[in-house]
Amino acid sequence: QANASFSPARHPVRALIVTPTRELAVQVEESFRAYGRHLPLRSTVVYGGVPMGPQDKALSGGVEILVATPGRLLDHAGSRTVNLGQVEVLVLDEADRMLDMGFIDDIRRIIAMLPAKRQNLMFSATFSTEIRRLAGTILSDPAEVDIEPAVTSAEMVEQVVYLVDALKRRELLAHLVRTRDLRQVLVFTRTKIMAGRLASWLDRTGIEAVAIHGDRSQPERERALASFRSGEVRVLVATDVAARGLDIEALPQVINFELPVQAQDYIHRIGRTGRAGSTGRAISLVSLDEEDDLKSINRLLKRDLRVRIVRGFEPAIGAPRPTGTDGRSARSSGSAGRSGVRRPPSRASGASRVGRSTGSRTPD
Repeated sequence: QANASFSPARHPVRALIVTPTRELAVQVEESFRAYGRHLPLRSTVVYGGVPMGPQDKALSGGVEILVATPGRLLDHAGSRTVNLGQVEVLVLDEADRMLDMGFIDDIRRIIAMLPAKRQNLMFSATFSTEIRRLAGTILSDPAEVDIEPAVTSAEMVEQVVYLVDALKRRELLAHLVRTRDLRQVLVFTRTKIMAGRLASWLDRTGIEAVAIHGDRSQPERERALASFRSGEVRVLVATDVAARGLDIEALPQVINFELPVQAQDYIHRIGRTGRAGSTGRAISLVSLDEEDDLKSINRLLKRDLRVRIVRGFEPAIGAPRPTGTDGRSARSSGSAGRSGVRRPPSRASGASRVGRSTGSRTPD
């Protein structure tokens, strides 16, 4: 039980939750406040990109539940504004993301500060060799709970793929936003460089857009999200990592400007729309060099996504491939890949399904 005093000695950190991103840390701590509002427990969140002063003040009053990103937690530990010597429960949330982002050494340093006797919980969307190795070093005879990917949630989302040459991708995006009068569009890119460039380009063409990624400070991210939620900004461009923890109520649609490297991230992306029983829409702009990525997504979904073309943006046979613009090398050329994705032979050919023929097709 907690008490009313303001002393870290009387309110030691008993539960530590470590997350890979600031947005996710904020969301987790907000959930603690909501679920535990009738409990005599204090919680706070610490993350980078903002001054440490207000966080120091919150910690000095004593908290039982601390949510933190790895780097800022180590900053506070180094300045002795937090004591982790009485932690009873450690939670590593999205452990796979933390490994991907290079936080493994930070995690090991944090664990070294904790009592040897504690409860450990580790959550991960994937269980790679590296994740299992990490689990083996911090968990003792763990119980493993394996939950199937939430593919069923994708059923509430209308999903469509538009084939387009990579060099025309951003023009097609602008065309769809304008001609369909899309509002509140969350656009995903693979890299923060592309996110920044795409948002700037859209803004120059008259479509209000902002980007959130790892190089943006927390105040900049918060301003971007506020302007997007209010409708002041029409398009929010984000990377997968930056979008972790985003919760935008009644988001009508997401657009995959580039397909994710991991098929499971596609489910995470489109899961931002179609929530709480509402319907949503997910649009993917796919060039032929992404055919293997599309094949992986279809395999995860256990069905083939509907594929269309847009008049005026038909992929051209032998069209040039991008080099260095999207952060990866182009794949081998050809009119059809192993996944069955083919360039429509003419404007009249229109929509198709990846992997098998479905009869007559009409373009959008």
